[in-house]
Amino acid sequence: MKFTFLYILLSTYALFSHAQNEQRTDTLRIDLDKDAKKDIVIFDRENALIVVKLSTHNFKPLRSEQMEIDPISSGIKAKKESFEFTNNWMRAGYSCQFRYNAIQKKMQLIGMRRYEFGPANNDGSGESSVNLLTNSYIGNWNYWDDHQNKLIAMPPIKRKMVFAPTYLSNFDQVLSQYINLCSELYIKNKKSILTKKT
Repeated sequence: MKFTFLYILLSTYALFSHAQNEQRTDTLRIDLDKDAKKDIVIFDRENALIVVKLSTHNFKPLRSEQMEIDPISSGIKAKKESFEFTNNWMRAGYSCQFRYNAIQKKMQLIGMRRYEFGPANNDGSGESSVNLLTNSYIGNWNYWDDHQNKLIAMPPIKRKMVFAPTYLSNFDQVLSQYINLCSELYIKNKKSILTKKT
């Protein structure tokens, strides 16, 4: 029953994410640098990068590195005084949120989220997030128990996860670190749970 419910929940999430992507645009006009003038955020789908043009920078482009993305299911979305870039693969995806840092005069990465559906039995499915301003990580993951033949929700994983201040120009490197650390935490906690059961 739990497996069926989780499958329906994850399928609904995937459809909702797809619907959100359909509503997204490749160009946002939003005041990021708080000068009451609209700035421009462009998701360059063809070249797989993000370009930000700020009015306080005379609209001189700030660029991300070229990314590995799914050009169909990725996009940008306006948030309050920030924007979010999302990339969805077939059974996994992530989001990165950026806000203007007036001291550094750069677009700073302030948060990341990721999700996975796992293989057919949904082992390793779930989601996590990290707030880069508070260094707070929380992961909600599931594992497949062969003995009980069912999917089981792990206790939430909460801990500090510290990254150096990161900006649009190099966020892809920190994103990779986050994904790797998150996967390691899942494997470590799953192993600990299974060891206690034996």
